[in-house]
Amino acid sequence: MRVVYNSFNGRYADNPRAVHQALLARGDDVEHLWLADERHLAGFPEGVTTVPIRTPAAVAALDGADAVVANTHMDQDAWSLREGGLYVQTWHGTPLKRIHGDAHTQYSDEDMRLLQAEVDRWGCLVGPGGEGSALLARAFRYEGRVLDTGYPRNDVLHAPDRDARRADVRRRLGLGDDEKVVLYAPTWRDDEDHAAADGGTGGLDAAGLADRLGEGWRVLVRLHYFVLRGAGASHERVLDVGAHPDIAELYLAADAFVTDYSSSLFDVAPTDLPVVLFAYDLEHYRDTLRGFYLDLDEQSPGPVVRTQAELEAVLADLPAVTAAWAGRRAEFVRRWAPLDDGGATRRLLEQTGL
Repeated sequence: MRVVYNSFNGRYADNPRAVHQALLARGDDVEHLWLADERHLAGFPEGVTTVPIRTPAAVAALDGADAVVANTHMDQDAWSLREGGLYVQTWHGTPLKRIHGDAHTQYSDEDMRLLQAEVDRWGCLVGPGGEGSALLARAFRYEGRVLDTGYPRNDVLHAPDRDARRADVRRRLGLGDDEKVVLYAPTWRDDEDHAAADGGTGGLDAAGLADRLGEGWRVLVRLHYFVLRGAGASHERVLDVGAHPDIAELYLAADAFVTDYSSSLFDVAPTDLPVVLFAYDLEHYRDTLRGFYLDLDEQSPGPVVRTQAELEAVLADLPAVTAAWAGRRAEFVRRWAPLDDGGATRRLLEQTGL
């Protein structure tokens, strides 16, 4: 059997990575091929077989696949799924911001036609369960099989060895045992120049935050992968982790998580990691750029702050904030992430027959 993987069009990451590692551990006679962007080859482990994406070799690999496991729309020349083959679309998270058919003003008619043709090829769509699975299917105008499995990439967050993993990740990042760590991971903006090398940090003054929190705190900055510029970390306690291959490892390493409108909110909510939404441009993003599927003021699993001063105040009193938001957070998980329990990969393999 041949399985071809595509994660973010050329990386070794996310749900496809978790599926790949599970199949490797099982030891079956499977040919595993990864579509790889040469810019991200360093992120592929030794021994993983790669095929250059957007090449005839990639088309040939896909044409001969028994299964294709992806987490985004395929940025690849025309290819044909072989008869009896299965295209498993795991997507890359439950969206807070509107996507695909619900964000149609962001796309030309031709773009939407091409995207919908891609959706129509899917053999199944992996969902988080609860309301999230139905939301994804509706947004993609997808009428096929939806698998309520949860996201395989999040299994490590609930694994029995997560404390040991946390210690290992922190060691590799150079974080002290006694240091407190804030991870900031915002989404991208449709109206920004993503290639601009301006050293921005997604609306956050990371150096200022590190100074205000004081000694004993570190700030990790991970901008969205669409944003090509670096985080511009110029402070000894600010670390740019944009190139780290697995954001789940960064969740494990952190003591607090700050985002804005990223799908990472849904990944972190089922854990015990305190979460804060730094919504410095909420009205603009909601009313002009994308819009949201949720009313953040009513349904957010953590505080929604508009200014850096408010963010700093929340981070200075995390135990009280965590306790105050426990009820809202539990309801959020029940509705949007009920299957993030460590068993998502197993369920996906069972339901797809891989």
